[in-house]
Amino acid sequence: MAAKFLGQFLLERGTITSAQLLAALDAQRASNPLLGELAVHHRMLDAAQARRINERQRAEDRRFGDIALEMGLLDAGQLDVLLTAQKKGRKLFGQILVEQGAVSAEVLDAELVAHRRDLDEANHALALGIAGHTLANMATSTIRVCNRLFPRLAGSQCQASGIADDAALEACDVTAHVRIDAGSESLLVGVGCSRATARAMACSLLSIPPEECDEELAIDALGELVNVLMGYVVRDTLAEDASYRAHPPSTALSAADLASSRSTLAMSMASQRGDFVLIVG
Repeated sequence: MAAKFLGQFLLERGTITSAQLLAALDAQRASNPLLGELAVHHRMLDAAQARRINERQRAEDRRFGDIALEMGLLDAGQLDVLLTAQKKGRKLFGQILVEQGAVSAEVLDAELVAHRRDLDEANHALALGIAGHTLANMATSTIRVCNRLFPRLAGSQCQASGIADDAALEACDVTAHVRIDAGSESLLVGVGCSRATARAMACSLLSIPPEECDEELAIDALGELVNVLMGYVVRDTLAEDASYRAHPPSTALSAADLASSRSTLAMSMASQRGDFVLIVG
């Protein structure tokens, strides 16, 4: 049992087609722009200013608006206008499917009940899978970090979909991991995925079009993504005054190699940029 986003769930059940899924995803993305995109669109910020705020977001895990206010790039009135516009335009995926005529409201209601049941079963299976594992707390913390950061870093929500099996590990074309040494302990965070997913994540992380992202840049961006994730895991896991030494991101080991150790735990993750494997150790 693996947790799935509503669109993938409906596609696999034959409720919607691939074309309807893509059309609804495009409409949802258009209805929910990031605050920085809205600010640039309304000419309250230029692209360079929005990037500066985004860079601070990655380091500080704070809201875009709070940082913009602190930097004096937006005032409270402008921020209220942007937040109102963002909230007014936001649409749920199911709502878009109904508006586009892909499903009726009655069918959507029934499918939402089934989807919730599917999610509950998958989450229960994941909880059982990591229960009692020495890395259970770290795994839970890292999943929460991903849930929190992926919308901003990769332009996509993500969710845990189960313990990664051999097939999921072997499907990872590229894997990046970061290790830190903290006294006698060490922590590891890794992400493995297909080349297509790595490229999609890199384009979002670097705000570049696909034609500007080659394989080398995509791999470098995956390493940077893992580096950012590790920074938040360290903050959530270690004491504030703990000293540690961070190693640079490495792509030397495959996802299967990293997961082969008893001191690691690998979980399958779903995102709108593509599925990936999250490895903690």
